[in-house]
Amino acid sequence: MAEQLEQQTAESTESRADVEDSTNLVTFRLGSGEYAIDIMQAKEIIKMEKITLIPNAPDFVEGVINLRGNIIPIIDLKKRFHLEETEGDKNTGIIIVKIEDVDMGIIIDSISKVVSISNSDIQPPPPMLSGIGQKYIKGVGKLEDKLLVVLDLEKLFTTDEDDDSNESDNN
Repeated sequence: MAEQLEQQTAESTESRADVEDSTNLVTFRLGSGEYAIDIMQAKEIIKMEKITLIPNAPDFVEGVINLRGNIIPIIDLKKRFHLEETEGDKNTGIIIVKIEDVDMGIIIDSISKVVSISNSDIQPPPPMLSGIGQKYIKGVGKLEDKLLVVLDLEKLFTTDEDDDSNESDNN
């Protein structure tokens, strides 16, 4: 009986290890790049809607929307990453994400799909990375014939001013 229990526990641990060795990601396009976020942070994907501007907000904050009675700040990732801006089309949407108990929206060009990727296929960002900045990236994932930039949403939603004040507090 004890032997059976040990075997079931070992099998259960192995199957949990398989699940823990992979990450489910929501992938999307921004310009010509393919990006991804952890599916556990994505609440829903909605069509683009009218955004109310907020005066004196950081340039990458487009404004806010009213989503079923909740006011949601909307971030433009192209502005945040200093990518070439393009006109939105019918595929442009907003992913509503939850970061530290706060709902936020990120504008995307189009949603791609949900993928499960082995953690061993996600490598740390290269140290000489340019463009969107290494601090916003958890890693780069290899998926079939393409690479996915896996974003670190917690770091993405801090403003540069916050980063500067944190650095001066540490000095």
